Parts: sequence; C-alpha cells; structure tokens
Amino acid sequence: MPKFYARRRLSILAVLTGLMASAALLDAPAASAALPTPVSAATARTYLASLTVATENRTGYDRDLFPTWITISGTCNTREYVIKRDGSNVVTNSACTATSGSWYSQYDGVTTTDPSTFDIDHLVPLAEAWDSGASGWTTARRQAFANDVTRPQLIAVSASSNRSKSDQDPAEWVPTRSAYVCTYVRAWVQVKYYYDLSVDSAEKSALTSYLSGC
Repeated sequence: MPKFYARRRLSILAVLTGLMASAALLDAPAASAALPTPVSAATARTYLASLTVATENRTGYDRDLFPTWITISGTCNTREYVIKRDGSNVVTNSACTATSGSWYSQYDGVTTTDPSTFDIDHLVPLAEAWDSGASGWTTARRQAFANDVTRPQLIAVSASSNRSKSDQDPAEWVPTRSAYVCTYVRAWVQVKYYYDLSVDSAEKSALTSYLSGC
C-alpha cells in the first residue's frame, strides 16, 4: 500500500477513535457517587455467614435516638460532606452549602444539578439498625452509625429512590439500577458486620442469593 494511503487510513482511524471516545464520554453520567468501596463479594459472603440470624424487633424505635447531622470537617456537616463527596465539580459557599455541581443517583440513574432534590441515604436504615441490635447501643454509638462516612453507609441518591426504599432490607428492596445491586449488598453486609448487627432469615436468604451472582 502506498505511504500516502497508509497515512490517510491511519488518520481516518484516529478520527473515528476520537469520535468513539467522545461518544463514550457523552453516554457517561455527569456525576457518580463516591461511596467508600465495599468489601469484595467473597469477603461479604464470609461476613454474612458469621452474622447472627434473629427476629427483628422495632419496639421503642425513634429516629431522634440517632443524632444527625454532625460536623464532619470544617463547617461541613454530614449531609454537606456527602453531597460534596458524591458530586462532580461541586462548588460550595463558606457555610459548605453546595451552590453548583452535578449528582448521579446510583440507585436509579437520575442525574441532577440541584442537590436539594437528593437525599443522603443510610444504606442500612436507622430503623433497620435498631431492629437488629442498635436498640442496645449508647447514643454516642448510634450517632457514629448515623454519621459514618468511613464505612459504605452514606450515599447521595435521588429523593424518590430513597423514599421508595424507606427502611426496607434487601429482602424487600434493592436499587432499581441493576448494575448497582452487587455493590449495594456488599456494602450492606460490610456495615452490618462492622457494627455487629443481626440479620433476619429472609434478609440473609436474599443477601446470599444476590451475592452468589456478584
């Protein structure tokens, strides 16, 4: 093949490659949640096998028994910290309130530039924690759980997905965005294991099933 045509072919291939890369960027979400990476599926399966199986009991539950939100860094409380962490190109004012940016809800694929439309989800809900052992905790430990930004326990998601989930466990609800289910159940098990919380039989069965496909 003459050198001219070879160079021209390489040039066309370069252009096509660039176009494909641009298309991939356009298809990507504008922002993605930065939930701390949960343990692997294999580790989650090991953790799950060690969790106590017990019947849940919600007697005495009150959300106010889990103090939120607390100061995490500088002027940022827990909600503001997670909103800033989980967005892209987030700009905040002196009070740490987000004034611009974009956010992508891993639960249902919703994207927004208005953080007020997003909630901070407790991946293991406060009521679920109460049911499975937190009723016996001190207020300080419940506060630490409700504001834990180290474990994969807090994530910014669309308000609609958070309210759809409510206080349900994985036997009753998992993210409608199937690509995130494996991450979700791995995180769920890690948080329950770290805080020594129990699981009920239906919850363990669902977690076992989901993890087997991870």
